[in-house]
Amino acid sequence: MSPPSLIEAHPNLSDTAPVALSYELFPPRSPAAAETLWTTIRELETTAPDYVSVTYGASGSNRDTAVELINRLLLETTLRPLAHLTCVGNTPQELAGIIGELLDIGVRGILALRGDLPKDGVRPSDGALRYAQDLIELIRRVEQRRSALLCAGKIAVGVAAYPSRHPESPSEEHDVEVLLAKQRSGADFAITQVFFETEQYANLLTRARRAGVTIPIIPGVMPLTSLRRLTRLGELAGVEPAPALMERLAAADSDLERLHIGVDATVNLANAALDAGAPGIHLYTFNEHQSALEVLDKLALPRHSRLGTRRDSAARPQLAS
Repeated sequence: MSPPSLIEAHPNLSDTAPVALSYELFPPRSPAAAETLWTTIRELETTAPDYVSVTYGASGSNRDTAVELINRLLLETTLRPLAHLTCVGNTPQELAGIIGELLDIGVRGILALRGDLPKDGVRPSDGALRYAQDLIELIRRVEQRRSALLCAGKIAVGVAAYPSRHPESPSEEHDVEVLLAKQRSGADFAITQVFFETEQYANLLTRARRAGVTIPIIPGVMPLTSLRRLTRLGELAGVEPAPALMERLAAADSDLERLHIGVDATVNLANAALDAGAPGIHLYTFNEHQSALEVLDKLALPRHSRLGTRRDSAARPQLAS
């Protein structure tokens, strides 16, 4: 018996609004990591995602490596990169130059982020941008100046959204007000930070829509297969991962069992978001393709043109249904 289509599994979706698929990658830190990354890139490319986001370190610490990766994606693959860009510690002039460089190599989508505040307590230089909202407005000004070069096209600008309270925010309501301000400054869509409970995306969507946020909010879903990674991300996000899941992962007898447990939990999160009306799924891959592809398979996404080039997956270990 064939798996149900996404439309059958989620009747609130229609053929006129296909579900978007995207992944996050980060630049490699060594030649060995680069080799692994490019294996992942080729595997993910066969799923024909709508875009892949490319991140970089705090304060742009490996920006050159990120730009090199983006350039290779544009030249050597069919993937469309969404370039992360943070603004903390950079002046408008510096950032305008970076935006121009990205546009010159063919980037047409930017994820505009504030970035982490300096941990050493050093104050940003005079004139440095402080908020993602300021960066969005700068991107739009650069876009306006380059209108002819862009054939009067538009740069797609994405931003971050928070299903649970940002660690520096006084409340979830404040987070939504910040998201609304980003929309007013010219954001086109939002991608959420990681979340661990099935109701969190739906609750964010309800709060955002009531406040007047109309842009698409795409759930960012992390394959929940690594105990160490879950613990670390929980600390960074200020949200404790589900204790029951952590206990099951810790008690697993093998990596394959942990993979099975984590993929099922991730699929539950993604399905809950789709049931709530999510327009797409953004998978945080951590430069690894196996768990991301297992999640994708279990989501039973429609096998139309997006998946038409998918290579035979017999070589990959399959999880039991």
